Amino acid sequence: MTSLTENAIEILRENDRGSYTVPTKGLYPFQWNWDSCLTSLGQRHFDEARAWTEIDTLFAHQWPCGMVPHIVFHKHDDGYFPGPDVWATNRPVPTSGITQPAVAGFALRRLYDLASDKAAAETRVRVLLPKVAAWHRWFYATRDPAGTGLVAILHPWEAGRDNSIDWDTPFDRVPTDGISPYTRRDTQHADPAHRPTKEQYDRYLWLVEHFRGLGWDTTKLHDASPFQVVDPGFNAILIRASADLADLAEGLGETALAAENRAFAARGLAAMEGLWSDAHGQYLCRDRVTGALIDSASIGGLLAAFCAIPSARAQAIAATIDAHGTRFRVASHPPSDPRFDAKRYWRGPVWLVVNYMIADGLARAGAQEAADKITASSLDLIRTSGFAEYYDPMTGEPLGGGRFTWTAAMVLEFLSMEA
Repeated sequence: MTSLTENAIEILRENDRGSYTVPTKGLYPFQWNWDSCLTSLGQRHFDEARAWTEIDTLFAHQWPCGMVPHIVFHKHDDGYFPGPDVWATNRPVPTSGITQPAVAGFALRRLYDLASDKAAAETRVRVLLPKVAAWHRWFYATRDPAGTGLVAILHPWEAGRDNSIDWDTPFDRVPTDGISPYTRRDTQHADPAHRPTKEQYDRYLWLVEHFRGLGWDTTKLHDASPFQVVDPGFNAILIRASADLADLAEGLGETALAAENRAFAARGLAAMEGLWSDAHGQYLCRDRVTGALIDSASIGGLLAAFCAIPSARAQAIAATIDAHGTRFRVASHPPSDPRFDAKRYWRGPVWLVVNYMIADGLARAGAQEAADKITASSLDLIRTSGFAEYYDPMTGEPLGGGRFTWTAAMVLEFLSMEA
């Protein structure tokens, strides 16, 4: 019988397009930002040079302002919407005009720390360090104009959690009128009942067209957006990446870069406390437009464990996950919430990439037993249902795309934790 390791490597190679990897054929035919960074962690188990190339390719399409777009459209493919014509960002190689979670700094450190050829790894990382640092600098300059220490997302797609319940209230401010007619492609590849609704998609497209009308000037988008949300999971990833980049830079003698990123991480970590909810036993999103916390105890507030939160907070998050009571962990929303939907994208299902980051953070905070439970549950899910995009937390039913790249990458990472 083929092992999980062999299956995972086969999927990663199957979705490899030479210098970048697609999440899965059909549904997602291009290069996605945080997918690629997390994919590199799987690739390093069998081809370290290829893992570095995955991130190199992504950053080759970094904007002059420092932003790294969430999609790079390397080749024409009309199987995905919205494509490059809708974004109209006027880049040499077409890209989208928004970003995604800044997990690259974490990936760089992990690839470097675990490299078997340290000299080759140092050569690669020295090229990438200033690029990742420029991205972090861009975040705090354009997405935290008041200097709070936390950045805002301006489009749900930036969080990677496209239709999270977290967005429902602030998303109500986004109009749906006046958008161009469109035909979705995602519902041709996956069950429409498992995907975002048409109303949500209308709002996604309104924001894209609104930002396009501003010429994709990233210095203007924050204040011009009716959707501004401070997501604890998104910020935790940026804080962790900044801390990891600082450690890397310091070890390589880049002291100014190290100091800058250590300051980003320290200020962000202090500000995270303002998102904590004792009632929910986790962090919550803040609607920057109204200033209020959003009453939605989603996985974004559990993912906050990925940065160096206090041990007491990590233990509370572990207890919150236990209280979900699902067969498989970690559900992207608590089943006790009437808005929970076990099969619809980010409104209930389990995602292995988030499991991986939560487990990593909990282990670092001393909650090893909770981390081990997530690792074991994740691998049980794969053995039960294969390498899907996401899963029903109650039944384990595979959902979304199949033979999914970052799921395969996370399996290799989880297996290495168990070894």
